[in-house]
Amino acid sequence: MTEIARQRTAFLPDFCGVRMVAAVILIGELLAIILTLAADTPYPGRFQVLALHSLFIQWVALSCVALLCLLRRFLNRLPDVWSALWSYLIMLTVTLIVTEAAWWLLHVMPDAAFALGGAHREFLISNLGISGIVSALALRYFYIQHQWRRHVQAEAEARLQALQARIRPHFLFNCMNTIASLTRKQPAQAEQAIEDLADLFRLSLQESQTWLSLAEEFDICRRYLRTERLRLGDRLQVDWDIDDLPGDACVPALLIQPLLENAVYHGIEPLAAGGHIQIHGRRQQDRLTIVVDNPLTAGANHHQGNHQALDNIRGRLQSAFGDAADLQIDADNDRYRITLNLPYKREPCAS
Repeated sequence: MTEIARQRTAFLPDFCGVRMVAAVILIGELLAIILTLAADTPYPGRFQVLALHSLFIQWVALSCVALLCLLRRFLNRLPDVWSALWSYLIMLTVTLIVTEAAWWLLHVMPDAAFALGGAHREFLISNLGISGIVSALALRYFYIQHQWRRHVQAEAEARLQALQARIRPHFLFNCMNTIASLTRKQPAQAEQAIEDLADLFRLSLQESQTWLSLAEEFDICRRYLRTERLRLGDRLQVDWDIDDLPGDACVPALLIQPLLENAVYHGIEPLAAGGHIQIHGRRQQDRLTIVVDNPLTAGANHHQGNHQALDNIRGRLQSAFGDAADLQIDADNDRYRITLNLPYKREPCAS
């Protein structure tokens, strides 16, 4: 499994992320407001109480986030039960340390002591109890999210295996017929076609490898199109404009090849004169955009023919990149365009 996939199926979320830190601050502030409203404090002093509650809760919350961020890589290597137990103990330990620090600091601020009130032991037990309940609820939520991500990942892998196993019969038979016709007339070209077909099957059916570099994915695409061009001849024209794309970008395997297969099947084959398939690629900082553009046959229900493949790719993009990636469709009178937008991931793509 790649580092990308491992992160998306980890028990703990990315506490180093800005969105997670913002969410923790917001939830901590809501908890401070609830505790302030529940406290039996005269109205004029509630703003001071809210300020102290906010300071204390944010101190605890951000300290926990910082520690879990630093230890996340270690914790995610553990089994789920041990990861949850250690995370729970870390949060309680941080609460204990901050509580002790806050208690002794209040002796420097005697006017603020009424806000937290009670004896030392009661103050400590109360904070540990609240922290224990909130931490348990948070870990339970993370665990449910973890199980959901596992389910989505398993479903995506099953779809990938189905996609890998689904080789169009007409494509295979047409390739074999083309190779047979070339065997006597052009043996060198027939040998190249056999090698391309063998490599295409080997790469596309390699179940253990669910991620590829972008260069490897485009290599599969070129082999596929070269094999199809032996059958379609000059009817199939391909324009490549991908020099701006980084070859080391990590993408799910068979992400682009199915789009080209549909472009040939629905856009080129129905046209007696054939047409052009255009593949464009652009990089903007840490974002990649890949466009597959092919002819749209008049009167053909192109969307229905592509529905299953596009839904499959959308699901795999969601599983791999979450909301950071999307697939867009744009069709006009004579062209059909599919646009992939995804983040530039440089992690090693080995499974």
